[in-house]
Amino acid sequence: MKVKMILPALTEAESPFWRPIKYSLFPPLGLATLAAYLSPDDEIDLQDQHIEKLNLDDYPDLVVIQVYITNAYRAYQIAGHYRRKGAYVILGGLHVSSLPEEAKQHADSIFIGPGEHSFPEFLKDFKAKKTKKVYQSSVRTLENIPPIGRDLIKRNKYLVPNSIVVTRGCPHHCDFCYKDAFYEGGRSFYTQAVDDALSEIERLPGKHLYFLDDHLLGNVRFANELFEGMKGMNRVFQGAATIDSILRGDLIEKAAEAGLRSLFVGFETFSSNNLKQSNKKQNLEKDYIKAVNRLHSLGIMINGSFVFGLDDDDKDVFKRTVDWGVKNSITTSTYHILTPYPGTRLYKDMEASGRILTRNWDLYDTRNVVYQTKNLSAEELKAGYDWSYKEFYSWSNILKASLNHDSNKHKLKHLFYTGGWKKFEPVWNFLIKTNKLNEILPVLEAILAKVEPKQNPLQLVNLPTKEQLSTAV
Repeated sequence: MKVKMILPALTEAESPFWRPIKYSLFPPLGLATLAAYLSPDDEIDLQDQHIEKLNLDDYPDLVVIQVYITNAYRAYQIAGHYRRKGAYVILGGLHVSSLPEEAKQHADSIFIGPGEHSFPEFLKDFKAKKTKKVYQSSVRTLENIPPIGRDLIKRNKYLVPNSIVVTRGCPHHCDFCYKDAFYEGGRSFYTQAVDDALSEIERLPGKHLYFLDDHLLGNVRFANELFEGMKGMNRVFQGAATIDSILRGDLIEKAAEAGLRSLFVGFETFSSNNLKQSNKKQNLEKDYIKAVNRLHSLGIMINGSFVFGLDDDDKDVFKRTVDWGVKNSITTSTYHILTPYPGTRLYKDMEASGRILTRNWDLYDTRNVVYQTKNLSAEELKAGYDWSYKEFYSWSNILKASLNHDSNKHKLKHLFYTGGWKKFEPVWNFLIKTNKLNEILPVLEAILAKVEPKQNPLQLVNLPTKEQLSTAV
């Protein structure tokens, strides 16, 4: 059987603000996970439109398409193309789970929720020619799942081919979270067996890992055993966690000992009213600065996430947020315009109150205003969002934030990481075009590596000179 698996490009990946490196970070693990359930005799072609041009001239028997909100229209077009050619097309992913009635119109079968158990069920039905229109996740466990089909991943086209997910979902339920609908009808947070997670890690070459889990520290027992098992593996890794988990117990210290060097943290807002509005209870009455200082004391860099446009925000929220990030040496900041995704409580509340302005899913990219705002006009919100990115990543603020660290090693790591991520776009583009992106990994590993006190931090990496950069591009 010929099977085509496709991740269509997100709409924002083709905008004037597209940074090719941002969409060349992680391979499509969801599709590679499902591919592991196919027969060894099947001919599988996994394509990611972010890093390659899709081949639409083939004639597969089965087409599997992963749908997010801002690739939905493109996914539907591709689905229609293959259905007209006689292929059996199935759609799954966050958007399908959020709007199944919409997705049904464009597929032979749709998948609601995680596919680890519904996809094998479908394959049996497909071979017996007794397929159903809808397959819904009813079993929520990661026990006895096969190893991810990593042989299908084009490693040289991604900066972080060693991405991994060892849990599913999140123990918290923020009103604006896109993933709540995906896990509706069953457990919303569950983990692999620790031994299985460690086995998957051992399969991955090199030192660097990126845990794409929504909350790596969400299950304390699992995380404790995972980090204990990772000791001695000589890994450096990045992941995501909450303020609450950073401040509670000594789990973050164990993570650092196992190799954690960078953490995505959802600060989101400094307003308690906004936190209550969003049901983000895990941040209420938590000391953000204490959490930041704890991470910095462990040598962990911070990618802070912030949301603009919540009802308590005013015109000063942008400057306050940027100034706080610089003052507290946040390594990178990810800003979002509040986006009411279908399937979330936020969307339902705004729809009920008539605040949804458009259902053009291409605009639901956290860069555009799609709802009726309060306190701020849509124009002020968009302008403030754009200003925040430009201001935070100005060379003056990158340098200022770097110098705010206590030690020289942290100052240099911050400067190299932030400057390299945002200020060397021609170099990233060159590496992508020449299929050498993966060759930069040793530099990333060096920057993330723990620096011993006696080591000269200037020896962390050999940065290219201006002459070398101009020659390269």
